[in-house]
Amino acid sequence: MSKSNNLVFKGLQIVAWIIFVGLSIEAGGLLVNFVVSIYKPEFVKNLYQKLDLSELYHRNHWVYFGIYSFILFISFLKAHLFYIVIKLVHKLDLEKPFSHFVSEKISQISYYTLSIGIISYIAREVSRNMQHHGLDFDNLDPFWADSQAFILMAAVVYVIATIFKRGIEIQSENELTV
Repeated sequence: MSKSNNLVFKGLQIVAWIIFVGLSIEAGGLLVNFVVSIYKPEFVKNLYQKLDLSELYHRNHWVYFGIYSFILFISFLKAHLFYIVIKLVHKLDLEKPFSHFVSEKISQISYYTLSIGIISYIAREVSRNMQHHGLDFDNLDPFWADSQAFILMAAVVYVIATIFKRGIEIQSENELTV
């Protein structure tokens, strides 16, 4: 492997770690917001992203818990997705990339990406439906605005996972014939 490829690969490892840390901080911040919003709602204005859903909490507790559950679940899934990416990047051998571990991790990445896309889409539709009941969720759009992109990305990653599975089959056949 050339030095430039190795340097690019190390750069990708660093970027994956930075994204993972950022998503973990976001998930932790949202979890703290959720807990504080239940016990001390007056402090929410000073917390992470100033995600103040206290009006929703006072109007309907079940809708509040449901919407916040979507937000938390999506943020934790994104953080876990990049944890899997980090595990993949650290164990990936660029000299012999077709291994069962790599194939399994790429498949997991496609499944988590699809889950994020579907849950984001469901959350967006639920919030859109709740707007018909006079509830405003415009400030929550950034949490599930990219649902279609995640679903499309899941399809692409699944194709790559299928190619890797076939590559493993071909590699094992070649090893048997030698």
